[in-house]
Parts: sequence; structure tokens; C-alpha cells
Amino acid sequence: QVQLVESGGGLVQPGGSLRLSCAASGFGLDYYAVGWFRQAPGKEREGVACISYSDGRTYYAESVKGRFTISRDNAENTVSLQMNSLKPEDTAVYSCAAVNNVCNSNYYSYDYWGQGTQVTVSS
Repeated sequence: QVQLVESGGGLVQPGGSLRLSCAASGFGLDYYAVGWFRQAPGKEREGVACISYSDGRTYYAESVKGRFTISRDNAENTVSLQMNSLKPEDTAVYSCAAVNNVCNSNYYSYDYWGQGTQVTVSS
């Protein structure tokens, strides 16, 4: 089966770190741009980061730039999101998505989605 599965979410104090993983099954992420999105209760879905499949270029939302890092592990067929200096406003359900195209901000264009993992930043 073709699927994406996120893991690594949890409860962390402000200033702490979490590393999210997006694992692909049934297909390879090699030729897919992979993005991370998040959605908090009562708020619209927001693109957080994306990594290209061709040149490895990365993109970040202004709200997370300098704090989050997206990367690939081809051997594990995964994409990770390292989140540092977490803030309460980072609290959301984080989902990864893959698109057989370049990175873009239109989440409707993505081909596959994971189920999401909860990240809660609270003291």
C-alpha cells in the first residue's frame, strides 16, 4: 500500500526540540517534493517547510525560519523535520505530504498525505 506515516510528535516545553519523521511506504520519495504542514484548532492549514526532489532546495515559512530544518534520508525513505526553539504557537497537528512535482504552497496539489502527529508546546 502507498502511504505516509508521521511520527515523533509529543509534548515539549517552550524552548525545547522535537524531530518529526515522515516515512513512506509503497513508493519512493526520491522523485517527490515533500512538505510539512500544520493546523491548529480554529486556524487554517499552514505550510511549514518543503524540500525539493531535484536540487534539494528547501523552503520555510517565515514563522519557523531559523528554527526548523527539513531533510531527507534516502536510505530510510524518510523526510524529517527538526524543530528547535519551540514556541507555544507551534502547537498543532503536523502532517507530511508528497507531490510528484516541485515544492508549492497549494496543499490541494499534493498526492499523498500522512495521518498527522500532534505537537504540543506547553509549560
